[in-house]
Amino acid sequence: MRSQATLWGTIDATGRWAVSFRERNDVLFFRVDRGSCQLLRPGADPLRLGPGDVVLARTSCPITLASDVESESIDSWALVASTRSRYMQVGTVGGKSALIRGGRFVFDAGSEQLLASLLPPLLHVASGTAASDRVRALLAMIEAEAHGSGPVTEFVVVRLMELLLVGLLRDETFEVKAPSSGLLAGLADPVIARALAALHGDIARPWTTSVLARLCGTCRSGFSTHFKRVVGVAPMTYLHRWRMAVARDELRKGRLAIGEIALLVGFRSGSAFSTAFSRVVGCSPTRFAA
Repeated sequence: MRSQATLWGTIDATGRWAVSFRERNDVLFFRVDRGSCQLLRPGADPLRLGPGDVVLARTSCPITLASDVESESIDSWALVASTRSRYMQVGTVGGKSALIRGGRFVFDAGSEQLLASLLPPLLHVASGTAASDRVRALLAMIEAEAHGSGPVTEFVVVRLMELLLVGLLRDETFEVKAPSSGLLAGLADPVIARALAALHGDIARPWTTSVLARLCGTCRSGFSTHFKRVVGVAPMTYLHRWRMAVARDELRKGRLAIGEIALLVGFRSGSAFSTAFSRVVGCSPTRFAA
């Protein structure tokens, strides 16, 4: 999997506080250096984190770190933009303090699909484990290296971040299970794998379920039912999601204009692409790329 690794910064909090992270379909990690906090996700029970605890979380939904469930949250992006600093000082005067450090991993479009199949939404590594100790040591190395400047320093920091991700995934609490549905299950099925190869090989082609069925040597209804059972979604739904994933990847790279991306992923106009992208992602391509 190819990733772009960055430190998102430090939360230095006192009293009552809350910092939220938007749904972005990337991966965040947090390590509590001092104090404690609660990790909040929609539809899930609060997770209390203490000193030394580490969390690896997919932002398939918004995530909030907070002193308690009632505190009003501050958007992390807005806070960094307003202060122009990744060192976030938040909270009320007095009360208990907490210090939390972390970063984010942005994966390419193909890896996002694999992550959804392989990684749980949340991986919690408790204090005192080998993985937690590795993260602490690597963060110390990252901080020491980050005080330098230049391309060599940036290269070393990124490599250390990647080692940090590997260290977390090597923890004994993480176990990859063969998926019953999804991209990996589709690649293991001879018929579906042929369809997936065609879709990924020519994403801009005006595909239909009938064309894919003929390509795979099956009838339309049988192919559609089989594809949905194995992959988890209908063929055209999968194609649409894949196009949006590739579009997000290209927008992050920033090398192509929105109109060029639209043509790349199979849309005839930039306006049609922008409408579809906003419906799926929740914001316009221009805002996503900002």
